[in-house]
Order: sequence, then structure tokens, then C-alpha cells
Amino acid sequence: MSENMSPERARAAFRGGLRAPTSGFSAGWTQANLISLPREHAYDFLLFAQRNPKSCPVLDVTEPGETSASIFRGDLRTDLPAYTVYRDGELVEERAEVGDLWRDDLVSFLVGCSFTFEAALLESGVPVRHIETGGNVPMYRTSRQCRPAGRLSGPLVVSMRPVPADLVATAVRVTSRYPAVHGAPVHIGSPEELGIADLASPDFGEAVEIRPGEIPVFWACGVTPQAAVMHSKPPFAIGHAPGHMAITDARDSDYQVP
Repeated sequence: MSENMSPERARAAFRGGLRAPTSGFSAGWTQANLISLPREHAYDFLLFAQRNPKSCPVLDVTEPGETSASIFRGDLRTDLPAYTVYRDGELVEERAEVGDLWRDDLVSFLVGCSFTFEAALLESGVPVRHIETGGNVPMYRTSRQCRPAGRLSGPLVVSMRPVPADLVATAVRVTSRYPAVHGAPVHIGSPEELGIADLASPDFGEAVEIRPGEIPVFWACGVTPQAAVMHSKPPFAIGHAPGHMAITDARDSDYQVP
């Protein structure tokens, strides 16, 4: 079962060709977003992340050209289930590995992911619809702009989970204990206030059913760095395919606060 896979087994499965959203994989182990940029753009991104910590909580940063990280003992080029490739801000390819595209000047950032707190939500009785359906979480570009940094700017991206109205306070309480992986929601209800016109048409991931009595709850999302790449158009970047995360060797409990 995917939820019982160790990080090593999960990474080996992805390296061997398994392609699937990673929500529900490797219970208890932290998942992370990946963005890899040329060294000349790395400081801009580090500053962008510092100015936008809710959406870009950096868990680890590599030296230029490195293919592993202190919290990820696999190979960043092959051990995620799917990657995105950007040239001049355009998404030109989605692929299973990026070894032939790797460059000695690439600095990789592992950014916190809200999948990390989903087990805690489930344990508290809060349903997680995309896990129930075996799909990918819906993600949306918003009308909120991140604070720019150097050559990088772009919109906040959010993930959405429908939550029964009587459990919204529980969802806020549980996720607020994980500030390093997006923490508490950034918005509850009223998607139009975020500039989201249609919840049935996410920009990334897959739409989920919102049932009677449920409220859409929105968390900052680690796809925000890729939205900044698309908006700011650096010459080259590699990211994870949205929802197809890096499964790290860090524990979810490492990022939980009392």
C-alpha cells in the first residue's frame, strides 16, 4: 500500500516508472515541492520565499548542481513521479525524469507541502476528498499577488479542500500547527474573493465534489514558485508536476509545533 511505503521504496517506485499523485503516500514522512533554478536566479528565489513564507516555506536548499539534499537522500533528477520543464516561463514539457536536462548550475529548493498535514486532518476527523477519490488536489491561481523579489513575481496559488462547516475550526486548528508546510488556511469560503471564478476548473490538479454543508477552505500552495516562473520567465527551470511531490526523509512531526 502506498501509505505504508518508506521514502526509499516510494522513490524507487517512481524511479522505476510509477506515476501518480503522492497525496496519501508514505504516511508520516514529509512531502515537498521542488523548484530548480540556475544559480543566477537562486538568490532572487530565496528572497522571494523569505518575503512569501506562507506559500514558499523553504525546507532545504542544495548547492549548485547537487542531486540530493539533506532531507532527500534520493536523486532529485529521477525520484519524483513527474516533473515540469520551463523555458522562458513556458511549460514546454512534463516528463518522468530530468537527468539529461540537469545542469551544474542548478540550485534546488525543497518547499513545504500541505500533503504533510493531511494525515493529521484525517486523524482529527476532517475528510480529505482527493484522498477519498484517489485523485489530485485542486489548485488555483488567485488574484492575490506575492511580494516580488528581484526578477521574480507572480500570483499566490492555493490548494482547496472542502470541509464540513462544523469541522472548519478543527481544520484551522490542526493545520496551524504546521507553519513550515503552509500552516493555517489563507481563506475560507467565497472563492470569488480570491479571484477564482469556477471551483470546477482548477488551474492545476483535479476538481473535487463539494457536498451540501461543506465549505471550500484554501491553503497557500507550493506551486506558487512555478506560477512565479511562468509570470517572470527565467530562461530555464525544473519543477515537480503539481501534486507529484518529493517524498523526503524528514518526518511530519519534525515540522509540528505545540
